[in-house]
Amino acid sequence: MEYSCIGLSDLPAEILMIIFKKLNNLDVLYSLQGVNQRLNHIIYDPIFTSRLTFVKRLLHNFIDVFHCNMVLNRFCLQILPEIHDKIKWLDLESSSMKYILHAAHYPNLHTLGLYNINQESARYLFTDEILSSGIFKDQITTLILTIDNNNNSDDYEEMLLSARNIFDYIFIVFTNLIYLAFYKPSFKNRVPLYFPHPPSHTCRSSTLLRLNIRLASFYECLYLLDGRFNQLHTLYVDLTEIHHTNEIQNQGDLPILKYFSLSCKNETFNYDELILPLLYRMSNLEKLSLYLVVFINKTFIDGNHLKKTIIYRMPNLNQFTFYIRSLIYTGNKLNLPSTEDIQRTFIDFQNNIIISYVDYFPETEKGRCHIYSYPFLMPYYVDITNSFPGGLFNYVRAVSLRDEHPFEHDFFLRIVRSFPFMEELTVFNRKPQNHKQSYELNNTNRNSSIIEYSFLSELDFLNVHDDYIEEFLFNTKSYFQNVLLRIKCESLQRVTHNFTRDTTRINCTKMNKLELSGESICSNSLQEYFPYAKISYSMIF
Repeated sequence: MEYSCIGLSDLPAEILMIIFKKLNNLDVLYSLQGVNQRLNHIIYDPIFTSRLTFVKRLLHNFIDVFHCNMVLNRFCLQILPEIHDKIKWLDLESSSMKYILHAAHYPNLHTLGLYNINQESARYLFTDEILSSGIFKDQITTLILTIDNNNNSDDYEEMLLSARNIFDYIFIVFTNLIYLAFYKPSFKNRVPLYFPHPPSHTCRSSTLLRLNIRLASFYECLYLLDGRFNQLHTLYVDLTEIHHTNEIQNQGDLPILKYFSLSCKNETFNYDELILPLLYRMSNLEKLSLYLVVFINKTFIDGNHLKKTIIYRMPNLNQFTFYIRSLIYTGNKLNLPSTEDIQRTFIDFQNNIIISYVDYFPETEKGRCHIYSYPFLMPYYVDITNSFPGGLFNYVRAVSLRDEHPFEHDFFLRIVRSFPFMEELTVFNRKPQNHKQSYELNNTNRNSSIIEYSFLSELDFLNVHDDYIEEFLFNTKSYFQNVLLRIKCESLQRVTHNFTRDTTRINCTKMNKLELSGESICSNSLQEYFPYAKISYSMIF
């Protein structure tokens, strides 16, 4: 038998396409461009050239894919000039974007993703004479922009100002913009946009149809809807807070708006005064999403309320998703609704799986009701109690647990199964576990009882009984890696037996950050017990 050597270029084009589709477009172009005309013809297909993504997404930010200048130089000097007319979409990181945008003329470019932008890089790009008079001004119809994520809390006001100025730049330069997404890359520490009073006259567009944005407060949302974006039909807005304001009136019909999403993680006392009047302006809505925490004086928001105040007022509404957590003072109220009562109000809801449950807290005289459409699409789920009905929540990254009844070990197992991608966990519970001793005595097969928190990166134990600290610090109960722990100094000293306890030692070595509340601990044993943790103090109790 004679042996033959078959090279990559000898394979049929159909096989090569299958192979190349499995690879990153940039790797295909960098490795194969210029090898021969046949391979060039294949890799110049729109599958590999229409969208080029020069950024890589990490957990909470984006990074540049270029690991050395040699790779960047080859793209700018050889590859991009060769395929410039085939590129329709570029995703760029701030450190290399100016080189890539100047590398060639892109006559068919219509979408830009600009990541980790700060005020300085924005000013350069948006005032560059070549870019602002050509690519930016006329061609770009879609802009996806994230603000620099490498900021310290000390310059938060500067970040806010930077975000506002960048927003103004956008509408000066991008005169044909149709879609704008202006946000942080993570649900954590997202910088909200706020406007001066009144907003700049440049903050307007007669071409913008879709907007995805995070705003500082409710009145910023009203500014967006005061006519400055008069063709807007889709608005996704996430608010830091919703409170009453006299800055601008909540009035005027919005007949063009067809899709609206409103979310706010913090509770509001102004649901009736602000949110409902805003929705009443949107009589032609076809899709609506609400994610709210509402404190009300009457009774819980349920299916009957949603039908009467929202659904019946919007005849074109065909998709309604929501997560509404309503809170009431119970006091001496009688005949408070049960979970079954609330669930019955959703019997005739169409095209939705609706989940609801109610909790009452005698110690604080409060009641809380969760209602939501399933599947659940928000990145956070807060104030979970023992009444939590379960389910699978793949989008949720931040979870908080709060109850006047103890959380047992099995409850945490339920939480991990429901939130497999949970990154942050906050626990509020002062009640000791009831079954702690029986669990430890009966646990003959320790490995089967260990709960693995695969993606956990932050753990807040500032308001818990010591049993929950042990629940996570005992390596016989919990497993995790590289976690930030927030905890009170005295609680940590008690649970670790003043940093001598062997049962908690292993998991304490897994902490990469330790934020302590209270008086500083003057002990060398602390750093030895947390050998890989960066330790800091705050006076929050």
